[in-house]
Amino acid sequence: MKEDSVETIELQMALLVRRVTSVASNRKGGSLDRSAYLLLHQISSQGLAGVKALAEEFQLDISTASRQAGALELKGYVRKVPDPQDGRSYFYQITDSGTQELTAYKQIRLDHITRLVSDWAEEDRQKFGDLLLKFNQSLMKR
Repeated sequence: MKEDSVETIELQMALLVRRVTSVASNRKGGSLDRSAYLLLHQISSQGLAGVKALAEEFQLDISTASRQAGALELKGYVRKVPDPQDGRSYFYQITDSGTQELTAYKQIRLDHITRLVSDWAEEDRQKFGDLLLKFNQSLMKR
């Protein structure tokens, strides 16, 4: 592997994280932060999700995942559903309010990204998405 390509990836990833963080902190609209968005998206995709599964998915401590999911519950975006196999544990399920907030926030993000890549060829957008997916999958293998 050429060192130049790895250096380019390293610098561009650092810049991407910085710029995305900067844009997210200055954005107008939506009441979700990144962690809430990702947790809601995962719970919505799975139907039901336990704290342990959420922690594993996002490589978090169980206490962190529990605290973040608890904050979503306080906002009314998720509710606890007892585990039928083990009455001591529970799953989180997205509420109608959570679905509405997730949908609205996701649309804000999609609109922003659409504007950013509006002058890109569809082939470039597809390639970029594929490479980001591949990169994120590599991160999960670490």
